[in-house]
Amino acid sequence: MSTINEKQDNIIEEFSGFDDWLDRYQLLIDLGSEQPPLDEQYKTDNNLIEGCQSRVWLQADYVDGKVLFRAESDALIVKGIVALLIDVYSGHTPDEILGSDLYFVEAIGLKEHLSPTRSNGLLAMIKQMRLYALAFKAKHG
Repeated sequence: MSTINEKQDNIIEEFSGFDDWLDRYQLLIDLGSEQPPLDEQYKTDNNLIEGCQSRVWLQADYVDGKVLFRAESDALIVKGIVALLIDVYSGHTPDEILGSDLYFVEAIGLKEHLSPTRSNGLLAMIKQMRLYALAFKAKHG
């Protein structure tokens, strides 16, 4: 299993192959379309992330000491961003998640190429994933 930083480095490498931001957006859209749809039972108000312009549902489960994330969004680019976050965080322990620094967001230029509302949404998603990790850590020690 790759570490969080190895996963981030893979993403940076994948995106560095595209100089043009339209191509990078297309890559995000492709990544989003490859995400398996979230089961309807998880599309609840509880799982909706506050602060996102589009609707994003995030489901977190604690399995064998690791946090597993699944998500869905009604916006294609956002779905791609969520896919990247899930790729990096899902399957790691709460401590690994809480101790990580998400540098790939800056490194691939995502932050500066998102509208302010999307950028806020991205921060809200990251915050929510870290809150889940914190909650699982508190509950399961």
